[in-house]
Amino acid sequence: MPHEALQRLLIVDDHPLFRKGVRYLVNMVPSFTIVGEASCGQEGIDMALSLAPDMILLDLNMKDMSGIDVLKVVKASALDARVVMLTVSDQVDDLVAALRAGADGYLLKEMEPEELVEKLGEAAAGRITLTERLINLLAHAMRYDANPKTSMEAGLTEQEQRILEQVAAGKSNKLVAKELSIAEGTVKVHIKHILRKLNLRSRVEAVVWFAGQHK
Repeated sequence: MPHEALQRLLIVDDHPLFRKGVRYLVNMVPSFTIVGEASCGQEGIDMALSLAPDMILLDLNMKDMSGIDVLKVVKASALDARVVMLTVSDQVDDLVAALRAGADGYLLKEMEPEELVEKLGEAAAGRITLTERLINLLAHAMRYDANPKTSMEAGLTEQEQRILEQVAAGKSNKLVAKELSIAEGTVKVHIKHILRKLNLRSRVEAVVWFAGQHK
């Protein structure tokens, strides 16, 4: 990610050896700098609030509290940090819970180092990041939910359809607003309406739903 602002990263994981491995990996990427490491959930919350990182790499299962609970606190705060879950769990319930709590990505610790670095770059660029296998898991789970099958069935307006296409392309609210020449606040309102009409609770689910319409 040349010529982009340095991404300040906080690692929250209760396994020292894993934190060491991530630190080694991230230190090889010039566009990232690690500003802190937390060994438990509460420490992660405290460090996030004091350091205000750009991105938080967060474990799902920690001894003192769930990564989901940490995620909820971070997302309810005034922080503007992107939060990417990094976990051993490929259970669809954990994946859905994290996305619905506001996670900006969900990655598995079993990933190859090169792929992890690539996915962190995607997250830093404002994209929601999942591995192909997790996208397939999520899509499979959603087939059994009470979701509309088409945009027409959902009652999406032309503007909502345009916004959904932009979101599915990985664009942030700011970029969508610029592309469509509307206010960022208007984009947020439209996305809320889109999620309600699709009976979904997160942008990631909307992206997966959209992808399922265009296979």
